[in-house]
This record gives sequence, C-alpha cells and structure tokens, in this order.
Amino acid sequence: MNKTITEGLILLPPPFVDGLAVWSSEDGTPGSATYDGAANAAYVPADADFAGCLELAKTQTTQKLRWMGQTPLEPGCYLRITARVKVISGAFPDVRIAAWAGQSGGAHAAGYTETGPSVTLDTYGEIVEVSAIVGQGNRGGVDLVWGSDAVYGHFGLDLTGSNGGIIRVDDFIIEDITSAFLRTMMDWVDVRDYGAVGDGVTDDSAAFEAADVAADGRTLVVSDGTFHIASNLTIDSPVRFEGTMTMPDDVRLSCVRNFDLPTYIDAFGDEVLAFKKAFQALLNYSDHDALDLGGRRIEVDGPIDMQAAVENQTSYLIRRVIRNGQFYVLDSTNWDPDVVTSDGNYNPANPYQMTAVTNIAQIQPGSLVEGAGVGREVYVQYVNVGAGSLTLSQPLYGPAATQSYTFTRYKYVLDFSGFTQMNRMTISDVELQMNGFANGILLPPTGSVFQLKDCFLTKPEHRGITSHGQGCQGLHIDRTQFISNEQALPATSRVSVGFNVNANDAKIRDNRFQQLGLTAVMHGSSHLLVGNHWFQGDTVPDGPRVPGMVFTLENTSTVVTGNYIDNSILEWTNEHDAYPDFSSEYSFGGLTITGNVFRANDVATYFNWIVVKPYGAGHFISGLHVNGNTFKAINGAIDRVEGVDDSIAGLDYFRMRNLTFERNTFTNITQKTLCPVTLEFDQNTDAATWTLDPSSYLPFAGNARTVTSVVTEGEILNGADARVTAMPYVNVNAGVDYKYVQLVWPEACRGTVQVTTRVDKPI
Repeated sequence: MNKTITEGLILLPPPFVDGLAVWSSEDGTPGSATYDGAANAAYVPADADFAGCLELAKTQTTQKLRWMGQTPLEPGCYLRITARVKVISGAFPDVRIAAWAGQSGGAHAAGYTETGPSVTLDTYGEIVEVSAIVGQGNRGGVDLVWGSDAVYGHFGLDLTGSNGGIIRVDDFIIEDITSAFLRTMMDWVDVRDYGAVGDGVTDDSAAFEAADVAADGRTLVVSDGTFHIASNLTIDSPVRFEGTMTMPDDVRLSCVRNFDLPTYIDAFGDEVLAFKKAFQALLNYSDHDALDLGGRRIEVDGPIDMQAAVENQTSYLIRRVIRNGQFYVLDSTNWDPDVVTSDGNYNPANPYQMTAVTNIAQIQPGSLVEGAGVGREVYVQYVNVGAGSLTLSQPLYGPAATQSYTFTRYKYVLDFSGFTQMNRMTISDVELQMNGFANGILLPPTGSVFQLKDCFLTKPEHRGITSHGQGCQGLHIDRTQFISNEQALPATSRVSVGFNVNANDAKIRDNRFQQLGLTAVMHGSSHLLVGNHWFQGDTVPDGPRVPGMVFTLENTSTVVTGNYIDNSILEWTNEHDAYPDFSSEYSFGGLTITGNVFRANDVATYFNWIVVKPYGAGHFISGLHVNGNTFKAINGAIDRVEGVDDSIAGLDYFRMRNLTFERNTFTNITQKTLCPVTLEFDQNTDAATWTLDPSSYLPFAGNARTVTSVVTEGEILNGADARVTAMPYVNVNAGVDYKYVQLVWPEACRGTVQVTTRVDKPI
C-alpha cells in the first residue's frame, strides 16, 4: 500500500532550491521563524555530493530544521523521513530526524515521541543518512509512535551537541513505507496501526473503533498483546484475535460478524469469562438472537451467575438462545451447598409466607426448604431481611405454627435466579456435564416459556432443573436426556430430582430420564407429558420402587400420553396445599393417562404404577381416565396397577365421579382394573337376593357405586323351573365395606347375568 499512489497524498517537502521561506528554525508551525535570509543558512547550488543543498552553521544547542508544510498522517499509514548530511568544517554535531505532531485544529498533539535515533557525525565530507519512521501503530521499527489525534506533522531534523560546525543537508525524502509492515494487497486491518498499544493498561477503545471503521468489511486483526477496553465496543467487521482483551465487568463487547463463543474465547483467553461476556452481549444487542457455543467445552469450577454477567439487565422478555456446546464441571468447593437451620412461623392463612425467621440474612433465594409438614421441592422464592420473612414457592401442608426448618442452597452451573423475570430463554443442543459435583439450571423467580431442547443434563449432584418461583410458567423440555449420578444406588437411596414445576402449562416431550431419585415434581395444571421415557429401576430383587412423576395439585388438568413409564410410580398428591383436608375446592381430578407403556422388572408384588396419596381427609377422585395403556410386569407378578397411599389419609369412595379404566392390556398383573367392569355372575341356587363382589376389579378397589346394566344370559328360572320374566332392582354400596352389588328379584330364582358396575357416578 502506498497512499501517494492510492490516495494522492503529498508527502515530499519542496527542494531547497525553491527557497528557504518554508523551512523553519523552530517547530515549523505557522508564524515561526524561518531560515529565509538567516545569517547561518544558505542555499548551495553545487556540491560535489548533492545537486543542491542547504548549508547550516550550528549556532544553537538544538539547531532545528522543520518543513512548515503539513505532512498528513493517516491511521494505518507509516512514513519514513530520510535526510542525507555531511560536515564540512568545525565541530562535529549529532543529527536526528525530528518533528512536531499536530492535531486537526492546529494544536500540538502532546505526549508523543517527536525525535528519532541520534547519529554522531565524526568525519568531514562523509555522507551520513539518518531516518525515522512515524505511524500510529506500536510496532517494532516505528520510532515515532503517535496517537490517532496526531493527523499531521512538521518534519525535519535536529542538530545537537557541539556548536560551530558547518553542515550541509540534502533535500528531504518522506515516503510511504506501509508495505514494509503490511501486505501490499491486504484484506485485513490491524488495530495497532490505528494507535492500539496493547499493554493491558492504556485504553485502546478509540483505536479499535477507528480500525473498525477503516476496515470497511475487511477483517479486523487484534494482533499480539493485551488490549484494555474501557468503554462499550461494537465491532462491525469480521474480527480475528491473536492478542486478548481486558474489560471491566460492566463494559460490553459485541462482535457483530463473529458472534460466537470461540471468538469470545480468543478475545478474553478464558472460557467462563468469554461465555459471560458473550451472554452479556446477547442480552444487550438486537443483532443476534442466539449465542452459538461453537461446539466448545467450557470448564467451570463454580456457579455462573447469569444476571451478574449482564449487570445492566434485571429482567429480559425477548427470545434468546444459547446453543451447541458443553459445560464441563470440575471438582471444587465452590459447588458445596450452603445449609442454614432456622426457626420460623407459618400460618396457612398466609400460605406463601414464613415469618419471624431466625438467621434470615444467611438464607438465600433458591434454597430448598425441609422440615415437618413441608412437601417435596418447596423453595425460598424471596427473602425480606428487614421484615424477617420469606416468600415460598409452595404452601406447606402441615407444619407446626413455629418449628425448625433446614434451608439448603444448591449451586447450579447456570444460575438465572438473579433476574426478576425472564421470558423465552432457550437452551438448545447443550450438555451440562456435572460429574456429580454440581446442579444444572436454576430458573428465574418469574417468567414464561423457558425452553430446553436437545440437551443432556448428565450426572447432577442433586437437581437437574429447579424452579424456585414462577419462572417455570409454560416450561418446555423437549428431546433432552437427564442421566443420574446415582445409578449404582438402590432406588430408595437416590436423592436427585430431574426437575420441578410450580406454575402451569409445562410441555414435557420426548425426553429420557435415567435412574434419578425422582423424575419430576409438578404443581400447577394443564401440563402435557408426551413421548417421554423415565425409568428408576435397580438390581434389588423384588425391590420397592419410588415415585417418578409426582403431581401435587388435586385438579391437575394434565395429559400423560405416549410415555414409557418404567419401574417407577406416577404419584398424585396434594402436598402443596396449606389446607390439605377437603373443603370446597376441587378434589383429585383432571388427569388423563392414555396410550402409555408401563413396565416393571423384579419389583415387590405390592408395587403400583399409579398411586394417589391424599395429604388430608375427605378427598375423592372426580375426573381420572386411564385408557389404552399397556401394563407389564417382568420377573414376577404384581398385585394391581393402581393404589392409594393412605398413610396420611384415604379417599372418600362415596364421592367418586367420572373415573374410567378402559381398553388397557395387562401382562403378569394378578388383578386387572376396569371401570366400568362387566362381570358374569352365576347364581346356582334359588335366591331372591343375589350378591355380587366386583370390587377387586374396580379402580383402587373402591365401592360399587353404580350399576349401568344387568343383562340376563339365558333363562332365569324359579324353584318350579318356570321362567322368571321380571327384572330385579339393584342395591349398590352393599355389604359392610360397601363394595357389593345386590340384585333383588321378586322371587327366589337362579340363572346367569352380565352386570356392568362402576366405581363412580359418571357425572
């Protein structure tokens, strides 16, 4: 590159033959003294070595010679100033190229080196060439490194040392030698050529901005060094980092053309810092909706506070995506949970509040709450230290008015809890390899449509995804694998939880949950669980099994369809109810279980796949449909597929409504479950009242509440072998346990009937 050619810049000073009025004996600035008519200067038209030259008598300690013309200096351009001199007589001086740096308004650009290397003249008549290179790039070989505010120079030379010598100076040469530093036909621009220093201290922001503008679509090269950037920087050009950058936490870098994690790793030299800076940019610029991790593995030895990384955003409601990479957890004490034991007061009339909490300043939002009367997966949503109170993610079902609680704050690889609200955050094609040291993702306290797609949550220590508030509204988990770190343990010894939900409308689809302690605890309603496989078996012979999917809202309004439910219990409770006894609310209902594959291998005979566990008295089922499923036990039979855990309270079978078990298939199940159930009844002796017991077929072995049909099969005969044409009337809920059906005939008779019975009232 030569800007005298490409841009027509005028660099060469005029020859001395044109006169000395443009040659200053000072700095070369307008109004400074010139050598025109000076007693110690003269033009020599003929010299044995120079065609024409200036002869100077050195009379000052520093004898200056400056061209008064303004030689332009542009970013990315390097100039070499050359002078040929010789001593004619007298004392020998030292000579050096010298200059005065000027700003665009004519002021002095102070603070820069303005003299080149000095050369001592020691032989009369010997021609000595002195030169210096000036430019804005802090490069090897550049003598005068000027900043971007120096846009021109008055160039010349200095004579220093002894006075009294007579020196002749040939015409100056100023030439563009940028090609000595850069390729002649380059497709990149180096920030050093625009004044970047790269010492890790000097603010290079302006140089980066100038270089980015000059690049104009070419690649911006950040050459070797450490470049400090003190203000927000957007790089619109493609960028390549050979050196690294430092920035304060609240200063942002946006690489518009290379917005991906590998670029940020190159920029900052640290994987975790690079991810934080890239995430910071993702939430602050509209140019990109996704951060591509570039398939990179990020080694982390402590939680990443996602909100602290952004600093200026406390809520974010626009769709953003993090995709295509791995977070690899290293063993560190940074993952150790913080555990606090405190006393607190609880009043069910204020179900989400705990008051008069001791040690409250030590309790962190996102802490798991444990204690008597506390259901599973209850967390601290907010802490009010001044008021001494906590906001809980769920009510407590039965604590004492005042009691002790344990608060455990697990540490998460990606911790979004610092945001007040976040909507539409998506994590796609990402693996969290937790290695049994850390937990996965802590959601923000409020928000909607957080999505996890095509991800792996591998070996969490305690939790995969945790919601400590309402940030799980509309949670989407799709095609994601949760792999336990506890697979070698018996099912009853595992403590890990795949995820929990406190709000409504979760979509859990096509995922695989491998041998966790608990697959999920889901409060809220209107959830869809489709196409998942969760399994929690072990190698214990005839072993007990534990809950896999737990629903904790009575009227859950949820569909479970097309799943593979393997060696685990689908449990339905009301443990997140401050008043767990039935009152005037909806009781258990709104659950549809359709088209699933249920499997169990080498389990205890009392195992049930579907279990209802009331945490208070008076509850019943009103709206449960278990249809079109396949139930199969392997390596041993089980008694039945469904049951009631009445360890706290049972069900009110007299209030059952809208409950069906139809079109299911049973393999190695001792007792099939059907509702409605049609049974053939043979009465071999004459009797006016026939008593039938269909209860073992009815769901939960409940009451025989309804008979929808009685159909005779063949003739009904009396004691005289005469046909009985009258139909019987029906008594339901008969017997001491209310489980029988009685057919009452107008006379004693015998025969066969088909009776259809239900455990419920259909409506």
